Order: sequence, then structure tokens, then C-alpha cells
Amino acid sequence: MTRARNRELLALIPVALLLTAGFAAVFAQDHSKLGNLSLTYGAYFFAVCLATHVYLRIRLPHADPYLFPLMALLTAFGLVMIYRIDESLARDQANWFVFGLVLFALTIQFLRDYEVLERYRYIIATAGILLLLAPRLPGIGEQVNGAYLGVKIGPISFQPSEFAKIAIVVFLASYLRENREVLIVGARRILGVTLPPIKHFGPMLVVWGASMLLLVFIRDLGTSLMFFAAFLALLYVATGRFSFVVIGMILFLLGAWFIVATVPHVHDRVEIWLHPYHDPQNTGYQILQSIFAQADGGIFGKGFGQALITVPGTNNTMLPAAQTDTIYSLIVNELGLFGACGLIATYLLITARGFKIALLADDGFSKLLATGLTAVFAIQAFVIIGGVTRVIPLTGVTLPFVSYGGSSIVANFVLLALLLLISNRARREAEEGRVPSGRDEPLGAPA
Repeated sequence: MTRARNRELLALIPVALLLTAGFAAVFAQDHSKLGNLSLTYGAYFFAVCLATHVYLRIRLPHADPYLFPLMALLTAFGLVMIYRIDESLARDQANWFVFGLVLFALTIQFLRDYEVLERYRYIIATAGILLLLAPRLPGIGEQVNGAYLGVKIGPISFQPSEFAKIAIVVFLASYLRENREVLIVGARRILGVTLPPIKHFGPMLVVWGASMLLLVFIRDLGTSLMFFAAFLALLYVATGRFSFVVIGMILFLLGAWFIVATVPHVHDRVEIWLHPYHDPQNTGYQILQSIFAQADGGIFGKGFGQALITVPGTNNTMLPAAQTDTIYSLIVNELGLFGACGLIATYLLITARGFKIALLADDGFSKLLATGLTAVFAIQAFVIIGGVTRVIPLTGVTLPFVSYGGSSIVANFVLLALLLLISNRARREAEEGRVPSGRDEPLGAPA
């Protein structure tokens, strides 16, 4: 697999050049910083990525050669844009990037046999639920714009949902691999729709109820949507029944409609989404400025360093939360529709590679785990991009690898490590022509 690793190395070179060019463009707006600083930053970034590549070449020689360069590309985008906003935040993000890579390497080192996660699925699920509920604990929970998303313990602040998403996916992949038969054995077709037996409908109702509880308890539509959508993706892969997905979507929409009508904070979020012009200087300000910034970017954007972050002559923000919630709008403003399409295409390529890993995997747990991790990553990107473009209500989730946030970048590097572990095994067995062990029949096959 030397050729695959060589492709990975070659792909990292244009990523480092892009980061160097981005910093050079930003520095060009501040003549006092012109010099070789952009080259220095580019060299540091490439050196860190090169060290990671060498580690992958040694430990996972058969792993997918494109996932790491694609995620490095997203990180480079984020570092340039965050530096554009605040130098100190960019330094923090760079430190988190390095720490994320260290945890990435440790995950690969100690989870080579990742199937051990199946044995501890209930412990992992319990940990995931506790992480989701942690923001509501008195003394450590943090409320941001009415939603309970963060935890602060002394000087450390993080978003537990970033780590909980991995724990919940591991549990669902393990549970559905073992119990998927009960959802299809005895299923009946009514009016052309395949329905599982009522007594076996429990798992969907439990996950649906947990998603609704998230909406009420931590008031976060984005996290709730992300988890339930990932569950439906896993359910479809496990059973091959699209009708189950349709039923799940109907349940979620009905539950969300009821909670929007009865929970004031969620109702307010939806009202801001539907009618931002009712209060353009207050509640609707963020989403309106986000839309105006994207429209102002045009086709090719205003250029790196050209967007207005603050109102001229004041310290008032022109684009609120530009380093987190609305960083996509800032990218569109500076790089235009062309840059936005490039960013979205990168997420689509990562999603395609992740699902390809799932297709290559020959055992049920690996297939479901790769599907779940890829789905939750893609849905998270959709939720935040959809929020700032008014496709769905704006939520507090981060744009993976791009938005500022240590917990996000660290958790997503753990997610990447798990995908590469699955890929390494699947591609190695495919090359060796190994026959599947037969522990699982093909997912989605009728029982």
C-alpha cells in the first residue's frame, strides 16, 4: 500500500500551500506583517501533517489515503479564517489541532482492535448520555443563547455533545448489529409499507424519545436532529427497510412540532428562523447579517481579509459569532459562491469516502460503525450550513474542523481515527482476498 500512502503525502502538499497562500493574503492587508511569516506557518503546518502521515504509514498502511488530507484541508480553511478574526483564537485553535492529532495517534495506538468497543457498549452509552446531560448540571453547565451546550470546570470549557456523538454511534452500531433481526422478522406490509412487529418497535421509540428529551432538556434542535438522523441511517443500513426511515422521520417531525408548540425557547428559535425581519436589530440580527454577508460575497468573493468583521469606527460586531456559528458566512463573503462550493464539496468527498469504507467492511459492526460516524459528521455539517442559510433553524453546533472550538476538533480527530482503523482492516482484507468470517450475514438482507 505504498502507493496509497504516497497519494496521501502528495495530497498534503497543496493543502500546506493553500494555508500559506491564505495567510499571505491576510497579511497583505496589514503591511506591517508582510514577510516570511506565512511561509513559516505553512512550514509548521506541513511538518505536523507530515509527522502524522509518517505515523499512518507505519501503523495503518492500508487505510484510506484521502480522508486525512481532506480533513487537513478543512482545518487549514479554519485556521486562516479564525486568524483573520482574532490572532489569539487562531493560536488556540492551532494548539487544539496539535492536541487533536496526538489523541488521534493514541486512539489508533490503543484501539487497533476496535471491536472491543462492542463489549462495553452499555458503559459507552451511559457515558454518552451523561455527557449530553452534563450542561444542565448546576455549577458546571453553561447556557448559550438559551441552549445548554457547554460545560465549564475551572479554566476548562468544552461541549460534551461533540464526544457524546461518538459514544452514541458506537452503542447504536453494536446494538443494531446484534438485534437487527428482530426488526425484520415478522414484519408486515400494510398499504405497501413494511412495518416491524409492534413489540419490536421499541428501539426506534426509545431513540425518538431520547431525541425529544434533548429538545426539551438542553434545548438544542441541532444536536437532537443530528443524533436521530444518524440513528435512521444506521437503521436503514442494518435492516434495508426504507419504510423504517420514513416512519422515523414522521415520528421526529410530529415530536418536533409538538415541542415547538409547547417549549418557549424552541418556539422562539423557530420564529426567528421563519420571521427574522420581525426584530432585525435584536433576535433576527445574527441570521440576517449571515445572509447579507453571503449575498455580499457574490460569485468569487471579496478576497481573503476583505470582509468586514466589525462596524467601521466601532467595536460592534458586523457578523456575530463569526469564529463559530457563522464562520461559513464569513468564508462565503471572502471566497464567494465558488469558495462555498469548494468547502461543501470537501464535506461531500469526506462523506463519500466514509460510506465507501462502510461498503468495503465485511462485518456488521464495522459497517454500521463507519456508516454512523460518517452520517453524524455529514449531518453536523448540514445542520450548521443549513442554519446560516436559513434552510433550518440556526443551532449551536460547530462546522467540523473549521469552526473555532477545541472539543469539536479533538472529537472529530477521534472520529477520523476510528474511520481509518476500519478502513485499514477492510482494505487489507480486500487486498488479501480474505473471505468474510461469516459472523454476520450481509446487512439489509431479509432474514
